[in-house]
Amino acid sequence: MISISDNAQSHFRRILSSQGIEGMGIRLAAVLPGTAKADCRLEFCEPSDLDGREWMLECEGFNLYVDGASTQWLDAAEIDYVNNATGGQLTIRAPNIKGREPGADASIVERVRYVLDHEIAPQLAAHGGRVTLEEIDADGVVVLRFGGGCHGCGMVETTVREGIEKTLKARVPGVTAVRDATDHSCGDQPYIKR
Repeated sequence: MISISDNAQSHFRRILSSQGIEGMGIRLAAVLPGTAKADCRLEFCEPSDLDGREWMLECEGFNLYVDGASTQWLDAAEIDYVNNATGGQLTIRAPNIKGREPGADASIVERVRYVLDHEIAPQLAAHGGRVTLEEIDADGVVVLRFGGGCHGCGMVETTVREGIEKTLKARVPGVTAVRDATDHSCGDQPYIKR
C-alpha cells in the first residue's frame, strides 16, 4: 500500500490543474529496483500513456498510477510534500526499493552479493571502481574481480584485506577469506598508481 499525504495530494492537484489536460494523472515507477542505485521516477501521464498494467490509486481530484512491474518495490512507499521558505519539498520514501537484505536462510552467494552491491560497490564507485563476484569456493573463499579505478590500483590489496574481507567475514557467516582474481599489471586508469 502506498500512502500519499494530504499536502502531497494538494501539490499534485495544483500542478495537474495547470496542465489543462483532461484525465492527466501521475505515474510512479521504480528505476533500477533491487540495486543500490534504485530510485523513484514520478511523471505526468495522459490516459493514452497507460498500457493497462498499472496499479491505480484514486486520490482526490486525480489518479496515481504505479507501474505494474514496480509494485513490489514500492510497497509501503510514502509520498509527502512539505512547504518551506523556497516553496516546498516533495519526498518519496520507499523502504523496499533497494531490496531486502537476504535472511539467514538465503544462500551464501545471495548474502555476499547483497553486501557487495549495497555496501561495498557504492564506496568503490566513489573512486571510479567496481567489483564483481567471480565465485565462492567450498571452503568459503570469495573470489572477486575488480574494474574501473580499482583495476591496477596500488591500494587494492589493502582495500581487499582491510575493507572487503573484514566486512564480508563480519556480515556473512561462512566467508573465510577474500581473494582478488584481477590482473593488476594493467589497468587503464587506476585510482592510485602502483
